[in-house]
Amino acid sequence: MTRSITIADLAQQLGAPYGGNGELCVTRACEPRDAGPDDLALAMDPRFAENLKDGAAKAAVLWADADWQALGLEAAILVGRGRLAMAGITAAFDHGVGLEEGIHPTAVIHESAEIGAGATIGPLVVIGAGASVGAGAKIAPQVSIGAGVTIGEAALIHAGAKIGARAKIGDRVIIQPGAVIGADGFSFVTVEKSHVEEARESLGAAVEAEGQAWQRIASIGGVEIGDDVEIGANVTIDQGTIRATKIGDGCKLDNQVHIGHNVVVGRHCLLCGQVGIAGSTVVGDYVVMGGQAGAADNLSIGSGAIIGAGTGVLSNVPKGRSMMGYPAVAMQTHVEMYKALRRLPRLLAKLSGKD
Repeated sequence: MTRSITIADLAQQLGAPYGGNGELCVTRACEPRDAGPDDLALAMDPRFAENLKDGAAKAAVLWADADWQALGLEAAILVGRGRLAMAGITAAFDHGVGLEEGIHPTAVIHESAEIGAGATIGPLVVIGAGASVGAGAKIAPQVSIGAGVTIGEAALIHAGAKIGARAKIGDRVIIQPGAVIGADGFSFVTVEKSHVEEARESLGAAVEAEGQAWQRIASIGGVEIGDDVEIGANVTIDQGTIRATKIGDGCKLDNQVHIGHNVVVGRHCLLCGQVGIAGSTVVGDYVVMGGQAGAADNLSIGSGAIIGAGTGVLSNVPKGRSMMGYPAVAMQTHVEMYKALRRLPRLLAKLSGKD
């Protein structure tokens, strides 16, 4: 399916000025050297302008003060922030998930479920008793929506996602394929005090308890996800034990992120690939956690904190602090520690007289 847009219309959508032939139509966005005459070349940084001569684009998106005529173009859109412009450009050429409107005949929808006006339900979708799907929502094939689930307006649930009973999903939420929302939390207990509890209390100084069988603690708290949240492929968010696990408005979760039971994540947080947050930890607003960063249970990470990739958070993090390393320390401290570690071989060589 081809999507065509004029330079003038796209510039208006981006809120950016353009020069040249505003009626020129483009059908897709491309890197400069790959662009044909009907394509829009993306060269928002002067470094990429040289590549325009290797393609055949008539129009391009360029940096704010670019001399587009000198580059041999018929039209150009001039933007201040290239990456921000990418958001609007990709939205303009997004073909969506290709679902046919309406409810597919193979969908299995409980008679007590409510489907909002204009919602699209794809093939082999299962929607449980008492569930509610908001107006304009799009549910792709083979999605499972449990009993009592609420999904907000204009939500987009991609193929194969699983949403457990009683979960509450906000408006305009996007859930990528394979995500599992509302699985049981990893919560178990022993009849007597366990060796794990003893190790934790004594920091491993004395562990005398015998090994015991684990008794299951049921999860009945559900999951609550705010508005404008995006959840990546194969993300898992466990439901709370008694109170809900919560993800605040505007949060973005990358692929394979795991959120444990009872965790509370504030508004507009960014959790990169393979981040793991253990049970009952509270994350403030606007927190960023880099890839493979993890936080232990029952901690507090203050608003605005930045947790570097691969960092292991084992204690509370103050508001606005940048942390790195394992265990996590202030980022500048970690850099000094790393420098010192690299100097160790030379230092040891000097002490041993081998230098």
